[in-house]
Amino acid sequence: MEKEQKLEVWLRGPLPDVPPLLQPVAHALLQAQEEVQRYLEHFPQELLWERPAGVASVGFHLQHLAGILDRLLTYARGESLSEEAFQYLKAEGTPPTTGGSVEELVQNFNRQLEKALAQIKATDPSTLTQEKAVGRAQLPSTVGGLLFHAAEHTQRHVGQLLVTSKILQAGLNVPAASQK
Repeated sequence: MEKEQKLEVWLRGPLPDVPPLLQPVAHALLQAQEEVQRYLEHFPQELLWERPAGVASVGFHLQHLAGILDRLLTYARGESLSEEAFQYLKAEGTPPTTGGSVEELVQNFNRQLEKALAQIKATDPSTLTQEKAVGRAQLPSTVGGLLFHAAEHTQRHVGQLLVTSKILQAGLNVPAASQK
């Protein structure tokens, strides 16, 4: 018997305790989490830092997913990045000396995603248009803009991660020169 395919998160209905205006953000993040879990469940450790055709590695994407959620949600709270957040940003793309297995990086992403969902649930919809500053340049955004960008940026990197993981697992070695 063929395995029944699960509906995408956004088609499963409203999520409990998530404000209606933030349902799409939560749906997108949960969809990303499910896809990372599904596609990396048996991903080989030895391929984690490979960069076929010079693209970012699966390891980079996993680190970046956790880091970008932390950074964007920090800005949405109206806070500045901590020194720890800056150090994490600098280290993205570099295999860590400890805690660098596929499972550990996925777990780190999952922990950050759970923090993001908790913040989304606690966000008062009346604050969505509040202006917030982003980065050292203090670029203008809003609470809603930052939360939406957290979801779409996460989705973008999950897509890139999935393509890279499939190429690596298929054993395709695409030279960077063929990308011209």
